[in-house]
Amino acid sequence: MKISEASRASGASPWSLRHYEDEGLIVPGRFSNGFRDYCQSTVDRVLVIRSLLESGLPVRLIKEALPGITDESDGGTDVVHAEFLREVQSHRDRLAARIAVLNDQRAALDAYLQEARRTGPCPAT
Repeated sequence: MKISEASRASGASPWSLRHYEDEGLIVPGRFSNGFRDYCQSTVDRVLVIRSLLESGLPVRLIKEALPGITDESDGGTDVVHAEFLREVQSHRDRLAARIAVLNDQRAALDAYLQEARRTGPCPAT
């Protein structure tokens, strides 16, 4: 299928499809005129990529893990999956740490605002 059809089927923009190709995440075929030719398995792979990106995983992790996630062969996929899960857990833990810092900052701002409302406007210097 052409890029416009693949875009409709996957929900990814043509720009995104080209970007995924540039990043080495997908490798569409080519028609004799040089236009890209997307098969259903490439569209399925794009759906996986989009899902992983939407969950916040960086392209670097997706690129490393994607062959093992989408390949049907069993050659080392358990190792790839285990490593990928460790990386995902690490990414999640870093996000949780960032969220904790942001929650602390929000709590500090809330306390400041509550105190400012209680005491009134700051006096002019």
